[in-house]
Amino acid sequence: MSLPDPFPAIAKRVNNWGRWGEDDELGTLNLITDEVVREAAATVRTGERVPLALPLRADGVQTGVIPGRVNPLHAMVQINQELFGPGTVATSDDVVTLGLQAATHWDALSHVSHSGRLYNGRPADSITPHGGAAFGGVDKVRHLVSRGVLLDVARAKGVDRLPGDHAVTPEDLDEAAEFGGVTVRAGDVVLVRTGQMRRYLEGDRHAYAFPSPGLSLRTPEWFHAHDVAAVANDTLTFEIFPPEVEGLWLPVHALDLVEMGMPQGQNWNLETLSTACAQRRRYAFLLSATPEPFVGATGTPVAPVAVL
Repeated sequence: MSLPDPFPAIAKRVNNWGRWGEDDELGTLNLITDEVVREAAATVRTGERVPLALPLRADGVQTGVIPGRVNPLHAMVQINQELFGPGTVATSDDVVTLGLQAATHWDALSHVSHSGRLYNGRPADSITPHGGAAFGGVDKVRHLVSRGVLLDVARAKGVDRLPGDHAVTPEDLDEAAEFGGVTVRAGDVVLVRTGQMRRYLEGDRHAYAFPSPGLSLRTPEWFHAHDVAAVANDTLTFEIFPPEVEGLWLPVHALDLVEMGMPQGQNWNLETLSTACAQRRRYAFLLSATPEPFVGATGTPVAPVAVL
C-alpha cells in the first residue's frame, strides 16, 4: 500500500537509490569529499568553538510519548573504590541507560522505512531484535566533518521563535540563506533554526514537543537540488508536527532517510550559534559531528561542535 499524495511523486524526484552503487550505506554523506572538508577547514577564522548538544540528563526532552525513548538514566556502579587494596588509587565508574534518539542525535538511514523498504531498496525486515540494523546502521558512518551552514529561519523573519504551526518551506530556506549571505553547496551540512528549542530551555518540554514548527513536505526537494549531505534542526520531530497532510505521518523522515539517503538530526541547540553567527555576520563554519559508532543502531547521540 503506497503512501497518499503528494508523497509518491516527491519520492520519485528525490530518490537516490543506486546513485553511489547498490551496496552503498552512506547515502548523501558520499558528497562530503576530501575537497569539501579542506574547504570547510578554510572557513575557520577565530577558532571559537560553539557546542550544539543538549546535556544528557534525566529530565531531558523526552516526555514519554514515544515508547522506549527514555531520557538518560544515570547510576554509579562504584565510588572511590580502591580496587587494589587500601591506600591504592581509587576509581569511580558509572553506567547509563538511554534512548539513542533521546537528546541531540543523528537518525541513521535505517531509522525509518516505508512500504517495507529502507534506503537503497533494502528490506525493512533486515532490522532484527538482537542484531539491530544489518544495513544502514549508524556505525557505518565513521566520520562526519564538513562545512556547516546555519539557515536561521527565525532570525531571518525577525522573530525569536517560529509559531508552532509554521511549516518551513524552500522559500524560507532561500530567505535564510540570503539573510546569512551564504550559498548552500554540495556536501554541506545544513542546520535549520526555528527557535523552538527556546521552549525546552525555558523549562517546558511539553510545549517544546507539541505543537512544533518544522520542515515541510516540500523541503526534501530543496535539499536534493542542493546536494546537501545532512540536515539537523532544533525540534523534537524534525518536521512540522502535527503533520501538514492529514494521515501522512513523518513523510519528511521517509523522504530524507529512505528515498534520498540523507541523515537528519534533531534536538540540536542552535541558540548560541545563532547569536555568534549574527554578531559576526558569518553563517558558514567547520562542523564536527561524528556519531557514536553503536553497531547496528538506528540512531545515536552526538555532541556536535561548530568551529568559527
